[in-house]
Amino acid sequence: MTHPAKNYNAAIVDQAQAATSFSFNDYLALFFNPRVLAVLFLGFASGLPLALSTSTLQAWFTVSGIDIVTIGILGLAGMPYLWKFLWAPLMDRYVPPLFGRRRGWVLVTQAALIAILVFMSTLHPQHQTLLLAILALAMAFASASQDIVINAYSTEVLRPHERGIGAAMMIAGYRIAMLVSGGLALIFADHLGWHMTYLLMAAFMSIGVVAAIFGPEPEKQAAPPTNLLAATIEPIKEFILRKDSLIIISMIVLYKIGDAFALSLTSTFLIRGLGFSLTDVGVINKFMTIIGSVIGVFVGGVGMARLGLYRSLMIFGILQAVSNFLYMLLAIVGKSFYFASFAIFFENFCGGMAMAAFLAFIMALCDRRFTAFQFALLTALASIGRVFAGPIAGVLVEHFGWVHFYFMTVIFALPGLGFLWFMRRNRVFADTVYKKEEHATS
Repeated sequence: MTHPAKNYNAAIVDQAQAATSFSFNDYLALFFNPRVLAVLFLGFASGLPLALSTSTLQAWFTVSGIDIVTIGILGLAGMPYLWKFLWAPLMDRYVPPLFGRRRGWVLVTQAALIAILVFMSTLHPQHQTLLLAILALAMAFASASQDIVINAYSTEVLRPHERGIGAAMMIAGYRIAMLVSGGLALIFADHLGWHMTYLLMAAFMSIGVVAAIFGPEPEKQAAPPTNLLAATIEPIKEFILRKDSLIIISMIVLYKIGDAFALSLTSTFLIRGLGFSLTDVGVINKFMTIIGSVIGVFVGGVGMARLGLYRSLMIFGILQAVSNFLYMLLAIVGKSFYFASFAIFFENFCGGMAMAAFLAFIMALCDRRFTAFQFALLTALASIGRVFAGPIAGVLVEHFGWVHFYFMTVIFALPGLGFLWFMRRNRVFADTVYKKEEHATS
């Protein structure tokens, strides 16, 4: 009988040999296959509604003269994004009559989003304040529901070696859509008016509709749960009974915790800690964040196709932790526009690589019978650090200062990497390197 360690070592050798034969044409083949392209455009559809129910809508309310208290309350419209795992089992259990279990639900949610955007374009904040707020909540619910199914579809349609590239494309599409609905929409509103802007945003949703209609079906189909109770209980039971389940959960919660702490007070650090102006912060923080993270997710996606899932998570995770040292050095050096720009770019570049690998890891963990619920639940676990990092970070800075705080963010990243090392032989890391013979059958 072959020893498991020998099988694992042989798999690592096979992955290394596969990586050495990777050519430029192989990269292009990964980027432009129909599965990855469908994920790119669906990522765009996923990112488009968020700003339209939050920051862009707040801008519309602001220029319309609505009081600040009402505008503040409007922020509660984003609550469905936090609780989307509660109704995710419904989307695992029930199958729409057309376009299958995943694409069918994507089209249902997209139809709802388009209808809501068109309806909102006919209203005015001064006269229909409450109705617009209710529609914003409805849009957030439909958008969160769309996210559930797009994540499930992406997990199921991508082959194991495509998950890194697919995750990168999905994140890139999401970020581009955020720029369209959060930045370009404001320019449209300034020149064309708010009503025409929301109509145009509804038209942009057609990109996702086309992707859902013409996107390929997953190659391996799993039967949906037999009832709603099974759709809720079975995915939790299935995950908990896995080997290393507690280690996996710990790794999910802690893998990006150092990054979450480092990014939680970036604007405050630049303004209060270093003395930058608001304009400087806008240029340094926002621009470098977007550029660094988008480049990072693409490099991470390509790197994962060569390195495999485990080595990508480990290497990118180490770089993600080490990049926080630049913030510590910046706190020591003081106000420097160019060094601050480089530090934020590099940190987001490393964080983007780690995010691509981490999203691919979440995909690999999901059982195809319960993809919608498990993906939503696992990403909710991953967000715990981001939610609680801010309040704790403020206390740490108050007591220890910026230099020691950013040193601590490096230390905070180590437990997640430790849990990753403990589960390095888990079968979830198998078959995640690109092989030419797999592409030949695509």
